[in-house]
Amino acid sequence: MLNLGMVELAFILLGVMVVLLASGVWIAIALGLVGFVAMALTTSVPLGSVLATATWSASASWTLAALPLFIWMGEILFRTKLSEEMFRGISPWVQWLPGRLTHVNVIGCGIFAAVSGSSAATCATIGKIALPELDKRGYDKNLSLGSLAGSGTLGLLIPPSIPMVVYAVTANVSVLQVFLGGFLPGMLVMALYSGYIIVWSLLNPGKVPPRDPPMPLRQKIQQSAKLFPCLLLILAVFLSLVLGFATATECAAWGVSGALLLAWWSGTLTRANFFESVMSATRLTCMIMLILAGAAYTTAAMAYTGIPAALAVWVKGQDLTPSMLALYLSVMYIILGCLIDGISMIVLTAVIVLPMVKEAGFDLIWFGIYLIIHVEMAQITPPVGFNLFVLQNMSGRDTMTVTRAAFPFFILLLATVFIITEYPKIVLWLPKLAFPD
Repeated sequence: MLNLGMVELAFILLGVMVVLLASGVWIAIALGLVGFVAMALTTSVPLGSVLATATWSASASWTLAALPLFIWMGEILFRTKLSEEMFRGISPWVQWLPGRLTHVNVIGCGIFAAVSGSSAATCATIGKIALPELDKRGYDKNLSLGSLAGSGTLGLLIPPSIPMVVYAVTANVSVLQVFLGGFLPGMLVMALYSGYIIVWSLLNPGKVPPRDPPMPLRQKIQQSAKLFPCLLLILAVFLSLVLGFATATECAAWGVSGALLLAWWSGTLTRANFFESVMSATRLTCMIMLILAGAAYTTAAMAYTGIPAALAVWVKGQDLTPSMLALYLSVMYIILGCLIDGISMIVLTAVIVLPMVKEAGFDLIWFGIYLIIHVEMAQITPPVGFNLFVLQNMSGRDTMTVTRAAFPFFILLLATVFIITEYPKIVLWLPKLAFPD
């Protein structure tokens, strides 16, 4: 055990993390090894005992039971005909808006996000029908790709959201309140996206195809009828959350049941699809749980080093305004988003950032949504933006073309961060309404 100062120890641990990540070591293993180094340098406590206790405490959580269920729900619906039904059901209602069917990307992703929890799945589900249809009708390809890349990120912001569950467990806050905090910012992002499409279309009228022939109201309703079960599932989960009829885990269980019924009703629930959805959900859950275990050990190790507490004191001594701290953290998260995936961003920084955030007086529910929006940005930021990869494979375009198309929507997400920083009640109104102090 060495007698090291805080600065020296912080640089050693940072160097270990950089070397491990640069060498291609899994995020979960890298986190665990950093914790091991921190413990070895600062304490004589048995490392194995701390590892066993920390990982068990992190995994033996009732809240975490919602994680595999929400993942499975999204996997089930990903294999249904929901994308086809959404395009046919939404398109008659948006013909009057400037931009016309491009708004289907925004609304369709918003609807699927409310039953999925995954950004890549949301992007792929809506894109597999929307992209060919928009191309066939002559819509601008860059606007189609960009709106789909940006709207796909709604899978992380509109609950149920996998990163929201991870954040709630990591920050030890109510997953239900984090879910509720995401609704209004999600609606705000959708409004900004649609607003951009409207302005772009008004400025470029020659690039927007003419509207389809008018359709009687009865025919519009008939064409949208197959969306009603999905909307009912969303409404049931939302009301259960807001009214307190069920916990997040119970809502996840009901969501899986509803997703299975929807898949059966649409005729896509087969033995092969069922098995694929279970295995895919299992693989993703195991990956996330391994990351959480590594993060839990690192968190325990950091408690022994005292680095988080020292950083919190340092931040307090800098007399930074909350807005300035939020700005500095935004820069950090945007850079991280270019290098690692969203869940790793959350668990990798939580042990250091959360004490600083608490000391600055931020509400942890608000900070969770602030962080999730940055995770959304990472989905459309090269070189590791998952939505960029999805659209590159679906459209046949190169990564830089898709990146340029998505850039305006990245700026809109950044604008959302500034808006909720200046007006935090956008995030906190629903959680406070459902859980008054």
